[in-house]
Amino acid sequence: MLNLGIETICFVIAKTREFQAKEQVVIPDTPSGPGDDWALQILADHRDDLTVQEVRATIADLDPDLQAELIALMWLGRGDYGLDEWDDALADALDAYDEHGNTASYLLSHPLAADYLEEGLIAHGYSCQD
Repeated sequence: MLNLGIETICFVIAKTREFQAKEQVVIPDTPSGPGDDWALQILADHRDDLTVQEVRATIADLDPDLQAELIALMWLGRGDYGLDEWDDALADALDAYDEHGNTASYLLSHPLAADYLEEGLIAHGYSCQD
């Protein structure tokens, strides 16, 4: 069950998709996989980007448990957890909340975050198309 409003999730999906579709956004593919350091450096270059600011402001206004829900939704959408493991995904996301530091940066640094969030939403039986 989602506690976060569908409108908020759809807004984050739309803005994430908008940001990552921009030509100047390059998220490097590293041999060791994505790491926090390069992701934060990439996003630091876009701190004046209005889309990034909107995503950051929207997510910053959420309580930590709702921010963790966004992370868990992304994990669900990319297949790290199944819907039957939703409670585990939420618990793990809440445990990892401090590790990620900034939920907006964490989400925006994943090239397919919008798709994963949308897939997670669909797994719960919702859609941004409604």
